[in-house]
Amino acid sequence: MNSKLEALIDELVIANHILANEKVVDSFGHISVRNPDNPNHYFLSCSRSPEIVSRGDIMEFDLESNSVDGSTLRPYGERFIHGAIFEARPEVQSVVHNHSLPVIPFGVTGTPLQPIIHTGAAIGRDIPIWDIYDNFGDTDLLVRNMDHGRDLAKAMGQANVVLMRGHGCAVVGPDIKAATLTAVYLQVSASVQLQSMALGDVRYLTPGETEQCTEMFYSDLAIDRAWENLATRVTKKP
Repeated sequence: MNSKLEALIDELVIANHILANEKVVDSFGHISVRNPDNPNHYFLSCSRSPEIVSRGDIMEFDLESNSVDGSTLRPYGERFIHGAIFEARPEVQSVVHNHSLPVIPFGVTGTPLQPIIHTGAAIGRDIPIWDIYDNFGDTDLLVRNMDHGRDLAKAMGQANVVLMRGHGCAVVGPDIKAATLTAVYLQVSASVQLQSMALGDVRYLTPGETEQCTEMFYSDLAIDRAWENLATRVTKKP
């Protein structure tokens, strides 16, 4: 593995730890990154809780979510989320799946999740909801195969976030930092919206504000600063 991939794997491990430290994931949830040397492959941890993922846990998969590195480690059961989204979205370089509790209510009610705070603008507008029941009937709600994954990716379309009814969400980004931080601030935004709705009518970001705030959020000025802060929280832990 070349030094570029080594650095990418290190960043993927840190992203796992950030998502756990920020309570976006707990025992469950995962983040992947596309292999820049082979866009038809991606890297994802074996089936471990994100907080304890290490370099030795990282596996490589093709877009059908088959292990391609000869690893004997047990893969995540829902790795198909990642393979299907990478397959459908060539521009996406990183995918997060989580079960953030403040986000769940917006996938099971008629209340739409909307951008409400400037740091949460990257969640986008018109966030779709995927209901596995619609095409697969009664299941355990897990994305267990490529048919499930492709149906999810189709529902997601070109959005940055797709809600999964009664389950969680998937978040995408142009790199690990963007996907990680969008997932973190998705949770923040959902929490702020829940608090705000209890107080009365809410003034959400306009389409223009959403676009400009997203551009700022994804800029080096903002994203590097936020990444450095959240990464320091986990790398300084004893």
